[in-house]
Amino acid sequence: MATAEPVPAAQAAVPISVEGLRHVYKGGTVALDGIDLSFGTGLFGLLGPNGAGKSTLMRIMCTLLVPTAGRVTIGAKDVVRDRQAVRELLGYLPQEFGAWRLQRVEEVVETLALLSGMKEKTARRARVREVLEQVGLSDVADRKVKKLSGGMVRRLGVAQALVHRPQVIVVDEPTVGLDPQERLRFRQLMANLGQDRTIVLSTHIVADLGSSCNDLALIDAGKIVFRGSPAELVAKSKGRVFEILLAGTGEQGLGEGYEIVSRVKEVEGSRVRAVSNDCRLPEGARVVEAPTLEEAYLGFMAARGRVEAAIVKEES
Repeated sequence: MATAEPVPAAQAAVPISVEGLRHVYKGGTVALDGIDLSFGTGLFGLLGPNGAGKSTLMRIMCTLLVPTAGRVTIGAKDVVRDRQAVRELLGYLPQEFGAWRLQRVEEVVETLALLSGMKEKTARRARVREVLEQVGLSDVADRKVKKLSGGMVRRLGVAQALVHRPQVIVVDEPTVGLDPQERLRFRQLMANLGQDRTIVLSTHIVADLGSSCNDLALIDAGKIVFRGSPAELVAKSKGRVFEILLAGTGEQGLGEGYEIVSRVKEVEGSRVRAVSNDCRLPEGARVVEAPTLEEAYLGFMAARGRVEAAIVKEES
């Protein structure tokens, strides 16, 4: 897979600002309740459980939904007043991308390139070939979408988001339904692209953020409940994540107040890593000094009494 194409230096820094954002759906459901965020070039992670408000925020950023209150600006362009200018700045990969089942891969990207304003045929087709190479789909350019794997469809979604050379890419729940190898490829692609443009990646799967994410916000019930680096989130979980050896298979668990993260079978029993809801540790437990980001997320949510909302069973 090719590395990311550079965005011209003069255009690379596109600040995104979210101020007092609130959205209430018909019926009174409050999806966003006073969101304030600002960030720029690089991979920005928006982490939170399903139903937290992430997709609503993404749709507002992409000019697809008008907020009830507050404002969002992308490169100083207001997403409500300057809708067309904002659309020229960004590419969007929604949760579901696969409505072009009967079209060939190359046809899909070229059609969307045309709709984005690329009128000159020779330049447009050259750009389509270039972006398919970039996302690793050159070899299947003539294949119909319905014949692609789930990972290929997600990469096709990235291709259509990239084709008009946007300075901002918004990606919503990118790896749901993908196998582990496809997840790894997708994360590497996002890491490459984030070197010289702004990527907003919304997910409830912690591993989606990858090692290239240095800035994230955690949203829960429509509010930002954490903002900082992954290392800062990990620091907040220290003392809550522990390891313990349980007799037998350990299927009986640890009782109330603990959430098991992983279980490894050993000769003496099962070695379990788990999170405490209130910093109490069971007898025989050893505190984990270097929790993973996933464990840190669970630990943070446990402290809020929301650990069940944060638990994700990834497909294998």
